[in-house]
Amino acid sequence: MYNTTFFKKLFIICGFFILFSCDKDYNVIGEDLIGDNNFELGKYYYPVKAYNQATGAVQSDNLAVNALGTYTNPAFGTTSASFATQLTLASVDPTIGANAVMDSVVMTIPYFSTVKSTDGTTGIRTYELDSIYGASKAPFKLSVYESGYFMRDLDPATNFKERQAYYSNQKNDFDGLKIGNRLNDAADVKENDAFYFDPKEIAETTIDEETKKSSTKRSTPAMRLKLSNSFFTAKVLNAPAGKLTTNEAFKNYFRGLYFKVEKTGADDSMAIIDFKKAVTVQNVIRLYYKEDLSTTTNGVTTVKRVNKTLDLNIDGNTVNFLEQSNFNSEYSDAVTNFNPTIGDSKLYLKGGVGSLAVLELFGPDNDNNGVADELEKIRKNGWLINEANLVFHIDAAAMKNSIEPNRIYVYNLTNKTAVLDYLTDNTTASANRPKFNKFIFGGILNKEAVTNGRGLSYKVRITNQIKNLIKNSDSTNVKLGVVVAEDIAVATFNKLKTPNSILSSVPTTSVINPLGTILFGGHSGVPEDKRLRLEIIYTKPN
Repeated sequence: MYNTTFFKKLFIICGFFILFSCDKDYNVIGEDLIGDNNFELGKYYYPVKAYNQATGAVQSDNLAVNALGTYTNPAFGTTSASFATQLTLASVDPTIGANAVMDSVVMTIPYFSTVKSTDGTTGIRTYELDSIYGASKAPFKLSVYESGYFMRDLDPATNFKERQAYYSNQKNDFDGLKIGNRLNDAADVKENDAFYFDPKEIAETTIDEETKKSSTKRSTPAMRLKLSNSFFTAKVLNAPAGKLTTNEAFKNYFRGLYFKVEKTGADDSMAIIDFKKAVTVQNVIRLYYKEDLSTTTNGVTTVKRVNKTLDLNIDGNTVNFLEQSNFNSEYSDAVTNFNPTIGDSKLYLKGGVGSLAVLELFGPDNDNNGVADELEKIRKNGWLINEANLVFHIDAAAMKNSIEPNRIYVYNLTNKTAVLDYLTDNTTASANRPKFNKFIFGGILNKEAVTNGRGLSYKVRITNQIKNLIKNSDSTNVKLGVVVAEDIAVATFNKLKTPNSILSSVPTTSVINPLGTILFGGHSGVPEDKRLRLEIIYTKPN
């Protein structure tokens, strides 16, 4: 009995100290109130004025991942994504022997994929591709050219102090300077005129010339293209003196590759690809060739043909070209005729070259003192803010035939930074789901509770942002922006080619996501249960 009583008391004391230390702000305000029940929990809802903004052409160089292919979203239109990149030598100043003759040139760029099963007898693995949008195996025309456009590192307009920016609408600049015929000239149309993203694993069988034994190497699904032997023989194996000595010289001599995409059928498909990650996984472009190896023994010289390889990597500057066509008329009207005075009833968020929503919290400033009237009222109430959220409801009818983005991102549009809740959220999802990190901050798609359920809403927590605004009278009630997000870890911004009075840049995470969603705004014409509102849960001292 004594031990039981003692441990009960110890448990209560420990519990008290744990609760006391959990939330410093809560206890500073509430420590003298809890004992007397001098507090009241409440919920506050206030409509949010929100309106659309089109981005126009965006900076799209040196992205972490790039789109390639075509994708038609019925709610928005068709996006076509092409790509250009510089190349580097994996090893500079290579020694190329006499009588070098090319056997083959192979480019391998892995896709994002997951193993679904492995055959216990053959070892063959079945994969599922990730970050593929559109119809499965839908073909399009893919042409890879030598690029004649030199992509410099620094911008002469800034006296070479800032990096040179390249934009989503510069495809014609690169297309006009492509050189010669396409390099992916294999007879197999799956490598050019009818290319598609193939989920099959790659199996390479090689035979040892001495032992005559064969071996098979298996690797993940990838873009696997045979490139022109004659071109790489002339350009690399027979390069003029000094062109392969450094990568700076090489990039000026061989200015890179241009991947041109053209839609060919009713169906289409687009992939998000990490072109540069291929360097760490396997060499992107491998030249297989033979050369003479001369050896001299006792004054006798013998010549033997040997197999050699030389590797090129996708490295240096890159740019993604994003073309828009076949616009949905409702989308075009919404981003053209937006209403910043009373807000829009529907918000169109579209990644890439697309659109976003601008949010203004706490309504008008009727007394013209520089602070929204509703914000002044809340500050005077002395509320203790427990939680604050923005809940966005999806227009399910408008989105019924479209792929929905898994996440949206709310940011400080005025100052071009992340909000406090993003910066302070260090939560992580499982290792294979990094796009769902910072799950307390949220913005993750909430779906119907059925198999393959459609999206219902997105919830974003902005508690710290609102706390700071209410507690500190010198804090500015900034505009917030809302975009679709590809990778929540990316908090950088890309410039607009043509800034306006509201926007000069957009979050990079939106540029690399080709999807879109349609949300209800805070307009009075929206049904109340779907209306965008700021929700605050607070403790109010009596």
